[in-house]
Amino acid sequence: MESIKDKVAIIGMGASQNFGELWEKDIDDIILEAVNEAVKDAGVTIKDIQAGWNGTAFSGGGLSLATPLQTNFIPVTRTDNGDTSGADAVRSAAFAVLSGLYDLVIAVGFDKMHDRSQRRGGGGTGTDEMHPIIGVDFTDPGRYAMAAVSYFHHYGLSQGEGKRMLAMISSKNRANGARNPRAMFQEEVSVEDIMNAPSVSGPLGIYDCSVPSDGAVAAILCRAEDAKKYRDDYVTIKGMGTCTGPGAGKSDTKYGFTHWEETERAARQAYEQAGIKNPREELDMVEIHDSYSIAEAIAIESLGLSEKGTVMQDIEAGTFALDGDLPVNASGGLLSFGHPAAASGARGIYEIYRQIQGKADGASRQLKDIRTGLAHSQGGHPGRFQCSITIIGAP
Repeated sequence: MESIKDKVAIIGMGASQNFGELWEKDIDDIILEAVNEAVKDAGVTIKDIQAGWNGTAFSGGGLSLATPLQTNFIPVTRTDNGDTSGADAVRSAAFAVLSGLYDLVIAVGFDKMHDRSQRRGGGGTGTDEMHPIIGVDFTDPGRYAMAAVSYFHHYGLSQGEGKRMLAMISSKNRANGARNPRAMFQEEVSVEDIMNAPSVSGPLGIYDCSVPSDGAVAAILCRAEDAKKYRDDYVTIKGMGTCTGPGAGKSDTKYGFTHWEETERAARQAYEQAGIKNPREELDMVEIHDSYSIAEAIAIESLGLSEKGTVMQDIEAGTFALDGDLPVNASGGLLSFGHPAAASGARGIYEIYRQIQGKADGASRQLKDIRTGLAHSQGGHPGRFQCSITIIGAP
């Protein structure tokens, strides 16, 4: 299989000015904030864009991007792959320029979660609805609580030890978000306060769960050979991986809840393209889909950044802290930004892009010597996942 490594460049990125409950802004406003920053960053105009991809789980088709941008009859395609839609929009745009059909394209991930009615807890179609299990909590927190309890049991952690491990993840991400001016939550929370917070489901308290938010992220891409026409400090895509599981985990009594198979398989694809043999040593930073604190813990192991069952030791050692050997969710993650569905995966790419250029939002968060980072996006819930991974770095 041919690798995409260093063949596609990202020459501009932008994000909505902040993420959160943006009642005073409509979807067009947050899209324009992200796109205006991206085109300025790239030194291009909307009229230079030859095709667009909008990744959105809830916010409409191609017109939802073409209308606010007033694009001039160019093709705009919606990518809807749940929470991975924004990352998949970047992936689709990359393939388009790689094919040679277009020279300059845009990908935008966005969703506005607070101006839509949403049925919380249900899972859409398929095995969610066909195979109900009496007595099981079918809310998203309930499913992740099952994962947390299963993880604790499988690796011999007491309830108190497990909750402390999760609280350390949540506290780390909230501390990082407190330094990020675009984050929804900008305050630190101690491990003790997180452990003592009211429960949402099982061992997951209110600080262990992300909340819906509004936000948008835009990326402008071209072939790497053309990137120097626009700027010198562009980044290139090193590898991409995507995987959609069969979705039958909750109807399979052998499903273990302690690792994300879809993440493992997508990571394998991306590492092979990027030529990465030891991700813990070769990556400089990682942005993980931490919709719940347990999601980050299991994703770290599923990405090969910790051995199975050992993430607690690495967390306690500060390995994944802002000043650690491998910062994870330096942005603050979903636990600080909230979760604007499709925008979340693209936001992880945006964070790494800015860190590589030495332009992180919030000077106190700027990491040193960032050359390569991985953005992980995962949609669904334990037993029913789809995953998208993007590795970017300096050329």
